[in-house]
Amino acid sequence: MSALTARPAWQALAAHHRQVRGVHLRDLFAADPGRGERLAAEGAGVYLDYSKNRVTDETLRLLVRLADESGLRARIEAMFRGERINATEGRAALHVALRAPAGAAILVDGANVVPQVHAVLDRMAAFAERVRSGAWTGHGGKRIAAVVNIGIGGSDLGPAMAYRALAHYSDRTRAFRFVSNVDATDFVEATRDLDPAQTLFIVSSKTFTTQETMANARSAREWLVRGLGTQAAVAKHFVAVSTNAAEVARFGIDPANMFEFWDWVGGRYSMDSAIGLATMLAVGADHFRALLGGFREMDEHFRSAPFARNLPVLMGLLAVWYADFFGAQSVAVLPYEQYLARFPAYLQQLTMESNGKHVTLDGAPVAADTSPVYWGEPGTNGQHSFYQLLHQGTRLVPCDFIAFAQPLNPLGDHHDLLIANVLAQGEALAFGRTADEVRAEGVAERLVPHRTFEGNRPSNTLLLERLTPAALGRLVALYEHSVFTQAAIWDINPFDQWGVELGKALAQRIVPELAAAPPGAPAHDSSTSALIRRYLQLRR
Repeated sequence: MSALTARPAWQALAAHHRQVRGVHLRDLFAADPGRGERLAAEGAGVYLDYSKNRVTDETLRLLVRLADESGLRARIEAMFRGERINATEGRAALHVALRAPAGAAILVDGANVVPQVHAVLDRMAAFAERVRSGAWTGHGGKRIAAVVNIGIGGSDLGPAMAYRALAHYSDRTRAFRFVSNVDATDFVEATRDLDPAQTLFIVSSKTFTTQETMANARSAREWLVRGLGTQAAVAKHFVAVSTNAAEVARFGIDPANMFEFWDWVGGRYSMDSAIGLATMLAVGADHFRALLGGFREMDEHFRSAPFARNLPVLMGLLAVWYADFFGAQSVAVLPYEQYLARFPAYLQQLTMESNGKHVTLDGAPVAADTSPVYWGEPGTNGQHSFYQLLHQGTRLVPCDFIAFAQPLNPLGDHHDLLIANVLAQGEALAFGRTADEVRAEGVAERLVPHRTFEGNRPSNTLLLERLTPAALGRLVALYEHSVFTQAAIWDINPFDQWGVELGKALAQRIVPELAAAPPGAPAHDSSTSALIRRYLQLRR
């Protein structure tokens, strides 16, 4: 395959951008009265209005052509077939198998992995039912009243986000906590008000050697044993989600209480695997299976819909358009749903750990900027925080608005007020307010520049019927496949994360040096060595 910038579609897009970069959304809408309905797509229960993007029909045609020239269709099929598309680690990337129907066949090295997936799901469901019904009790015979998930990265962000997102459907008779940070405060605050006799810990780590997770797990074991007075209690208060039965047993957890997942499941793509055990305990097996059904609907849409009507493809291509042709460095994700407060944080790992890469699949330097920074907060809170920059700042920040037609908690006119705000924000970003419009309102001339809104700020609006478990699955899969689309354009591997490794390796080297002053010549640069010395002085 030719280098990205040498592809005919890329070169055509570069020339096209020079022609349209100054065109205002006001003019695009004025010239096309049907634009708002025409530039919209629907699939898997998600309605995407992308009309407020700085694109024309020609832009969209060239972007789809770029996807074709980048081999996106072949890459999609390779993923669904179970090929080793995670080339740097020699693995398949088969998160789509985690939500495949029971009768499906997806092969890895000639073996159908779908029966394995459903066997683990069935074990999870049986365990969840025992805990939720009270049949599984703690060491002293008391019911489990609190579940603490210990993990980090994909073993924390997904379950923590999903628990918050689906709190409306959760078991409110139990507390659910999530511990990820190696900062002791995270563990101490999560367990401060819990009774060890009624607490269940889920230790989630693929290798069961992750430094932060295992430090927290050991502290949890000490907390439990100190509270209950016996090591024997560990078996009734700890379960594991891992691939390493030997390390699980060495920790003291019965491997019979280990829920498996596989090396073809990447951490940030794992919330619908056994990593979602805490989610299933909170909402029950039926709601968890509905979540998987939502994932599957979007998977099928992504695999089958023409690119010009394909929601993940359109969103991925628009992200490339802004990052590489307009120089946009970030994307704001703005859910107008309080239950999705952690969704932007979840997307930070999904997007930036996947596509924050500097070389292509063959190791050559990338020819264009890769992943923008994803960030956001729920509306309407963000409107009183950072929207000032979105509307009148000097940086171009494309926005994704997410809204639901039906509230989960009807209360007076709150929901209409919420939806009015999300629609108004998209309109204001796109069309702004001209100086003449400001003057017409009688604003003093000296204030006119301050009250003028440039507009021409792009956004997508995603509208769904209601935040259900299935709807959450659709949304997560939508962004998963958008990330994959972007990676295909940039010819990078979205399934490895070597950039995480160097800092972890250096930390392992520094840990023993903090136990006592390191002897001999400094083993680090002068800054790090000086900081170690100052830390040791302050600690004393």
